[in-house]
Amino acid sequence: MASVTPVVARRPRAYVAVRGPQAIEYLDRLLSNDVPESGSVDALLLTPKARVIAPLLVWRRGPDDVLLLTEPELGEVVRAHLVRNRFAARCDIELEQHVSAIFFAPDVEGGIENRDYAEPAFEVLDADAEVTLGDDELERRRIAAATPRFGRELDDRVLPAEAGLDERAISFTKGCYPGQEPIARQHYRGKVNRRLRVLDVEGDPPDAETPVTYEGKDVGRVTSAVPGLALAYLRAEVPDDALLRVGSSTARVH
Repeated sequence: MASVTPVVARRPRAYVAVRGPQAIEYLDRLLSNDVPESGSVDALLLTPKARVIAPLLVWRRGPDDVLLLTEPELGEVVRAHLVRNRFAARCDIELEQHVSAIFFAPDVEGGIENRDYAEPAFEVLDADAEVTLGDDELERRRIAAATPRFGRELDDRVLPAEAGLDERAISFTKGCYPGQEPIARQHYRGKVNRRLRVLDVEGDPPDAETPVTYEGKDVGRVTSAVPGLALAYLRAEVPDDALLRVGSSTARVH
């Protein structure tokens, strides 16, 4: 059977390498998820009050070698935060330069599993591959998967659980890390007042921060949008079948 050529898109990134005999131990003290034995996991770098400093894709490259992939504007933020908190940990922390391509395929040799698009995808560094999927379509796939992006869905107003990140980027069994107490308190004792939802929206894409209303009441705000789809934070009590207003357009939960 002939092989199928995968769809390929560019993914802007920044890269922070952490290497050394105490690299894994050090990162496990700071990240919201355990560094994996192999492969990749999603994790967060958090403040003590559980606000997101940076979302991370954590790739275990070797026994004492981890590459952190984050948003392009956060590379120096992550590096500086890790250096500032390193103290006596024996590890080197430095920026690296790469180019990421997303391959939409069931498996890619040497690829880093990427869970941002609700379909099998692998991130490959410095690949010699033709890009066949544009930025707008990649953004559509992110929005359809309800994957939050820093600076849009993630800022100092948002808790990880509100963005759905407690399900993919947080371990509730690992040791202590900054932000663990409020994360655990919310998870075991409380509930969130709003959640990130995908909306089907009629008309032109709404701007970020456009209010969402239900039965005349303000129940949320848009964070990202493409034609026909939007991400928005909605009050938890909004029914799944609610007819919503987004600016002058109508919308429903996807």
